[in-house]
Amino acid sequence: MINYKLLTPGPLTTSKTVKEEMMVDHCTWDNDYKQITQWIRGELLELAHVSPEEYTAVLMQGSGTFGVESAITSSVGRDGKVLILSNGAYGERQEDICKHAGLKYRIQHFHYNEIPDAKVVAEILAADPEITHVSMVHSETTSGILNDIESVGRVAKAAGKVFIVDAMSSFGGVEIPVADWGIDFIISSANKCIQGVPGFSFIICRLDELKKCEGKAVSLSLDLYDQWKGMFDGKWRFTSPTHVVLAFAKAIEEMKQEGGNPARHKRYTDNEKLLVIWIAIGLAFYLKQRKNFVKE
Repeated sequence: MINYKLLTPGPLTTSKTVKEEMMVDHCTWDNDYKQITQWIRGELLELAHVSPEEYTAVLMQGSGTFGVESAITSSVGRDGKVLILSNGAYGERQEDICKHAGLKYRIQHFHYNEIPDAKVVAEILAADPEITHVSMVHSETTSGILNDIESVGRVAKAAGKVFIVDAMSSFGGVEIPVADWGIDFIISSANKCIQGVPGFSFIICRLDELKKCEGKAVSLSLDLYDQWKGMFDGKWRFTSPTHVVLAFAKAIEEMKQEGGNPARHKRYTDNEKLLVIWIAIGLAFYLKQRKNFVKE
């Protein structure tokens, strides 16, 4: 078997033991399988630094984009309007989601190497009272930039808006105190920093905002509220990717054994520094400044 070393933000190279978990077959109706689903949901809340009294984790079949589409289309609905902050391809994808779903939105474009400015967000919200939601990407993999979701979250909550964060390439690799930063919906997927395999996404939701999603979804299979209601006992509404779920549970165990989010963040940071040493000679760093590439 070819042993690729994946240097992408996800899928990632997975451990032998994570792969081996997929050698076991499970039925989605089995009680022991449903217990695994429930354990995963609880572990995700711990990673998000939130309590089950305030938040819940909903697992959604499909890639990360399925999760983002589920959160946006179920929360914004036909009556809301979302402000999208975009500085890369994944912010632009949120615009595509809104277009296809027929949702009202406004998109604020920032340069691909520019962090969205919370002051600009505050001005837009003050000028447009129709906006009900603010949505943005945390780690924009188009450029590798890490956006300041804390500052934007503070502005969004001060204006009474629902805050949605696509944390696809950061959750589990960067500490995100979800409640403290005013995040109502945060989305990631199995094959990113937790180092599972592709097959499902997950949405960590503030319970009071999730309950407002009832009847608002514009999709049957991506209805976030109905997915949550059906998952009370660990049973997914529709057929779940059982082998992927088993692999993800193992990946969470291995992350905890490594030392959790802080240890993983340190390893990723050390790897990044090592890569920079080897590839930086003669190359320009895109994020150094806005106008031009600059020789390091």
